[in-house]
Amino acid sequence: MPDERRDEKIADVNAVYHTATERAQRGERTVSTDEMTGVQALERKHPTLPARPGKVERREFEYVRHGTLSFMINFDVATGQVVTPSCGPTRTEADFVAHIRQTVASDPAATRWHFVTDNLDIHQSASLVRYVAQATGDEGDLGRKGKDGILRSMRTRAAFLSDPTHPIVFHYTPKHASWMNQVEIWLSILVRKLLRRGNFTSTHDLRAKVLAFIAYFNRTMAKPFKWTYQGKVLAA
Repeated sequence: MPDERRDEKIADVNAVYHTATERAQRGERTVSTDEMTGVQALERKHPTLPARPGKVERREFEYVRHGTLSFMINFDVATGQVVTPSCGPTRTEADFVAHIRQTVASDPAATRWHFVTDNLDIHQSASLVRYVAQATGDEGDLGRKGKDGILRSMRTRAAFLSDPTHPIVFHYTPKHASWMNQVEIWLSILVRKLLRRGNFTSTHDLRAKVLAFIAYFNRTMAKPFKWTYQGKVLAA
């Protein structure tokens, strides 16, 4: 089903990206966040044979599975760095709220947080509404999930979470347009540079190598992405 608010969401996400640096000067943080689930810790049974004159690189096709991890990644739009990543065996509603809570706690001086996310259920959950309401100081009745009030539906919860007056604001990409989430670009870098060719002896080894890659990326490669997509411009 087409997203009836597609053009509005495109304009909002574009505005968030283009003003991230200016808002950072006022103490506001802008992060693009998403998850990579089911990342496999695969160990090749035999070492890769490097390329040499007359021979291409040869990688072992047999491997041992050592389990999977889910990563929650934040890409700071203004600085181009990856900040406060989370990882664990699951990606649940509680996991995402804990990730957002950890991210916000990492910079108590920030005057406002802007999170760009897709429309996954856990990004518009009742638990997330309760956390943002608590952070906002809103002690009012939030209603009941599936019944009434702010918690009634994904639409009502998303409207609350998108309120620009809150200290924590969520900006949602249109449905079927998660490619607008800048962190997707960074996740493709992670796959190309590490995961596709990696060799991991355990989930602990996988976690350590991903976190080490993030630290290396932040030191040597981090810079803001040049965002050129405009979409349909809404009339004033």
